[in-house]
Amino acid sequence: MTDNANPSYLQALSAVVADATLPDQVLTQWLGSARPSNGEALQHKAQWFTKSPAFDEQLRERFGLAVEAALGGALQHWRNEGPWGHLALVLLLDQFTRNIHRNTPKSFAGDAQALTLALEALDSGADMELPEVVRVFMYLPLEHAEDPAMQQRSVAAFEALAQMAPDAETREYLAGTLDYAHRHQDVIARFGRFPHRNPILGRVNTAREEEYLAQPGSGF
Repeated sequence: MTDNANPSYLQALSAVVADATLPDQVLTQWLGSARPSNGEALQHKAQWFTKSPAFDEQLRERFGLAVEAALGGALQHWRNEGPWGHLALVLLLDQFTRNIHRNTPKSFAGDAQALTLALEALDSGADMELPEVVRVFMYLPLEHAEDPAMQQRSVAAFEALAQMAPDAETREYLAGTLDYAHRHQDVIARFGRFPHRNPILGRVNTAREEEYLAQPGSGF
């Protein structure tokens, strides 16, 4: 990343902050369009949780500055642009960080902000204005939290969401997201944190965590 004190970097960052089209660009990159239906969003599900260096680099080139701006709090005005703008900011902070800064502590740097945004959407009911599949990404910050209360709220959100599926394809996908929510909750109940993050964050594994991490699929 360019030196943050470099005038050209600061100029580019200012341009990102002022770009009114950027929320729709984020949504289109992740979901296929700025206002996708459930079916349209699901056409892009292969890219969401697949580890792909090429896709990570694509996001880094297109949205690296946007993520930096979001992490620095410069895009908070997006939360006032309706549920879609709110979601676009959540995507930058909770999803794009994980791709662009994969396997580094910075991949989790937006989690606290994303969680605040997710709770705002839930408390205001703004999440209900989004299609069911899209709403998954508004709830993931709760699932990513190393906090039992947030895990309980995550499972409740995903349980309610699964009951709202309007068709078989959506129902199948949301059943899978509910299963993952339960699995995340179980890990936090057992360890109070996600052990697969320990090497990235410089945390020392306990013996129980070592045993857990040796099992297939332990890192989600």
